[in-house]
Amino acid sequence: MTEFDSFAVVDWSSGKDTGPTPRKDAVWAAAVLAGVEQEPIYFRNRILAVEWLSVLIASECKARRRLMVGFDFPFGYPSGFAECVTGSPDPLTIWAYYHEHLVDTPQGNNRFALASKLNRLFPGVGPFWFKPAKADAPHLPLKGRARHGHGMKERRRAEDRARGAFSCWQMGGAGAVGGQVMTGMAALETLRRIFPNDIAVWPFQLDQKPVHFVEIWPTLIDPVVKASPDDIRDRAQVRFLVRALANLRPARLAEMMAVEAPEEGWILGLGFEADLQEAACLT
Repeated sequence: MTEFDSFAVVDWSSGKDTGPTPRKDAVWAAAVLAGVEQEPIYFRNRILAVEWLSVLIASECKARRRLMVGFDFPFGYPSGFAECVTGSPDPLTIWAYYHEHLVDTPQGNNRFALASKLNRLFPGVGPFWFKPAKADAPHLPLKGRARHGHGMKERRRAEDRARGAFSCWQMGGAGAVGGQVMTGMAALETLRRIFPNDIAVWPFQLDQKPVHFVEIWPTLIDPVVKASPDDIRDRAQVRFLVRALANLRPARLAEMMAVEAPEEGWILGLGFEADLQEAACLT
């Protein structure tokens, strides 16, 4: 299950179209296909990234190569969230929910309004927070401390162990991942529907599918990225992280994937930082 032929890593963004010139805080991707490292690719918006991923998945499946694709946003929420929203503890029901309710275009999306709508399903105030001044999101508090009584844990078990990781409830501000989670889950659900028989989502599904989506966190190889002369951090992150995954011994990758997180998900390589950093430096 853990022997893959090709690897790809995507650094996601929930922002608007970032224009034609490669820049930071945008969508970046890198791949090692059948052992051959590709140059990182800049995408000015998520629509183009999904198109590239669709072509990549189709090509690797046609070549009968097993593909792992990593994305830098949480694949699940703290336990209990999915059941409260959809009536099922299956975290992939939230992916389907966002696919149906998130309106996402290169010019913007309704993530703040959707977070406000979701907050109404919970008692008290929250769990989502942060909104721009002009956002039409009356049930989304500006400050995290304004929340109370919503009943959700602040962080997943993975974030409890990942020093510096942000809570998925924060929808904006420096380092926030809440918008990436919403737009990312919706996008990956689109790909799951395009390839209904080919994609497994780790660690929720352990099927022998040709493509595996996994959650990654570039901070696990931060010393390697900081040592890079690349002036665009996102580009360096995808370059070194996909290189690390491709260089890992299959047995070590199997250890990383042997986790029990059926509802919240997990960060691939958490607790194996030294292995990832060593593998990222191999050429």
